[in-house]
Amino acid sequence: MSDDTVVMTDSGPVRGSVTHTEPTDTEPTATIRSWKGVRYAAPPVGDLRWRAPQPPTPWTEPADATRFGAAAPQPTLPFFDLGDGVTLDEDCLFLNIWAADTDTDTPRPVMVWVHGGAYVLGAASQPMYDGTSLAASGEVIVVTVNYRLGALGFLDLTSFDAADHRFESNLALRDVIAALRWVRENIAAFGGDPDQVTLFGESAGGGMVTTLMTVPAAEGLFHRAIAQSSPATSVYDSTRARGIAEKFLENIEVSPDALTDLLSIPADRIAQVGNALFDATPKSSPGTLAFAPVVDRDLVPDYPVTAFRDHRAHPVPLMIGTNKDEAALFRLMRSPLIPITRDSIRSMFAQIARERPDLPLPTEEVVLEAYADVRAKGRGEAVARDIGFRMPTVWLADGHSQIAPVFLYRFDWATTILRLFRIGATHATELPYVFGTLTSGWKDITFKLGGRATGEAVSRRMQRRWIGFAVSGTPDGLDGDPAWPSYGDDRATLVIDSTDDVVVDLDRAIRSAWGDEVLSFT
Repeated sequence: MSDDTVVMTDSGPVRGSVTHTEPTDTEPTATIRSWKGVRYAAPPVGDLRWRAPQPPTPWTEPADATRFGAAAPQPTLPFFDLGDGVTLDEDCLFLNIWAADTDTDTPRPVMVWVHGGAYVLGAASQPMYDGTSLAASGEVIVVTVNYRLGALGFLDLTSFDAADHRFESNLALRDVIAALRWVRENIAAFGGDPDQVTLFGESAGGGMVTTLMTVPAAEGLFHRAIAQSSPATSVYDSTRARGIAEKFLENIEVSPDALTDLLSIPADRIAQVGNALFDATPKSSPGTLAFAPVVDRDLVPDYPVTAFRDHRAHPVPLMIGTNKDEAALFRLMRSPLIPITRDSIRSMFAQIARERPDLPLPTEEVVLEAYADVRAKGRGEAVARDIGFRMPTVWLADGHSQIAPVFLYRFDWATTILRLFRIGATHATELPYVFGTLTSGWKDITFKLGGRATGEAVSRRMQRRWIGFAVSGTPDGLDGDPAWPSYGDDRATLVIDSTDDVVVDLDRAIRSAWGDEVLSFT
């Protein structure tokens, strides 16, 4: 790669920056070139609000790609770091690229990251997602992507607009598809191989990965997929989406007959009303989100879990897994997003029974039998973990393994302080291990009572497997690590802890309780 950081894209040149990693006991110094805040689509503002992303207006002078672009409008939380100097703006469709200098001109596989945040929070610029460490291996190019969030990204107004087709659905999914198309057309100029793209994401980002695996418009845009803690069953039908849209229009005081009035309302007001709806929805309907992908029969033709079960997902290799204590974070935050109390779980099951009278639901006795070895206070949390994350992951693995290689994992590693506070390997705790960002920001507290050396070793092993999967489709570990077999009849699962271990049919007990029927809101 040239010393010059100016790279020509199909819209115009961008100028990045150069940094050098610090040498460690296991890794030498690497020279990393990065391009931040690269525009992959036109600003989705004005007449482009609630429309599919459009190509950016071309430019001729090198655009500054040394700073992150704006993040999508979202709630501001004091502990939630979006990155140095990052602002919130509706003009948010930017991506970031990291590439290490190497001695070869051979194009490298590309890892495209989709961040999580319950479909209302987050950004590609978060320090946790810094691509330096993954890229420093010299084996992959790392790309992180912004997309529209909350009401601006997921509100479905199409049922009020059937005649005019002014509004479109699933905007955030369309944003990621546009970013993948940008990667296909441009990543070669940055040293990447457009024919070896791995799409990976966590939580909401993982849900977008599993959804896009079933979207025809995304076919051929990525060749491998990694879904971390995917809420795969949190995809809703058009009736539920219309109900959310009706509440949104009522709260923002716009008539369904005057939808174009929404185009002149400030983005901050749109986000404010959407965030209030996000907070209220799971309180009245436990286990559901206000904003999530919608089966619109346009972009998303069917429920992803149904497509996986019927072997209709794109037949690309899939790495998929969850964390051992997913729901502990939601308990700690007292969040209603995941039903944990017995009353909220019963309410969730009652709602499923009303909406899916044909579905044979497991009885309370059968479910509780599967958690007999869990202390009484923790059973609700275990049930929430499994219905929200683990069982959807197992269902997807069962279906997809019939048409493509699947590698199933569970992340169990937790430092002493996380175990002491009964957080354990909760939701999102694997992220700094994947990205090698153990020293950034708030994560330092996790090592206050020790565990850093082991944690760094866990991170090296995970990065080796994630990179190996992106390079070859096989998540090989470091020398001496156990081979990770693909998921098959024995349901082999990699358990990631202070060491790696392969366990046969790790989820036998909960599979027996929950059965093979997909429990989800439709």
